[in-house]
Amino acid sequence: MSVQTNECMENQEIKVVIVEDYKLTRVGLRCALNQIENINVVAEAESAEEGIEIIKREQPDVVLMDLGLPNMNGLEATIKIKEMFSQIKVVILTSHDREEEVLASFGSGANAYCLKDIEPKALSDVIKSAAKGACWIDPTVARLALKLFPKPENVEFLSKNTNADPKGHLTEREQEVLKLLVQGRSNTEIAKELIVSVHTAKAHVCSILQKLCVD
Repeated sequence: MSVQTNECMENQEIKVVIVEDYKLTRVGLRCALNQIENINVVAEAESAEEGIEIIKREQPDVVLMDLGLPNMNGLEATIKIKEMFSQIKVVILTSHDREEEVLASFGSGANAYCLKDIEPKALSDVIKSAAKGACWIDPTVARLALKLFPKPENVEFLSKNTNADPKGHLTEREQEVLKLLVQGRSNTEIAKELIVSVHTAKAHVCSILQKLCVD
């Protein structure tokens, strides 16, 4: 029964709304994404205000959101969307790669942060992952953002009190999974890379998130 349910989720159409002020970019995204199986761009908007009205009407699964919008910016729009429709996933798609904007985006409720030079196929994978509830950060930006995380002040204390190593008390396998996560790999891709089941990969990811106290 669970296998059939997963297959249904894999084949379910994902409704996408694009919020981007440059028409050429909107047209390019629509054309590229509508060629991907199970992704349907149902509408597009050139401003946050217009996008919010469209989202109210269309009730999409995923919103592709630019940050540098006129009047209301993408962060403000994301906050409003999440307040109204918490189930809708927001994927930030921008040319900005500053650490503070990455953190502000996730703080506003975004589910993914992508740079605009991402390949269409990779973007479609991000959209599909976000639709299922996963979070994703562009690998280039992730390496920068990770520098902002505070380092433990007393590694010796942590080691003695957790019976673990200074790397965050992760097992060797969990450290392998974490490296793949930072590269932006999905659970399915991690499973293929490590030659394990998707269920096992998910279990490792959940354990990592719990041990590092992140969501």
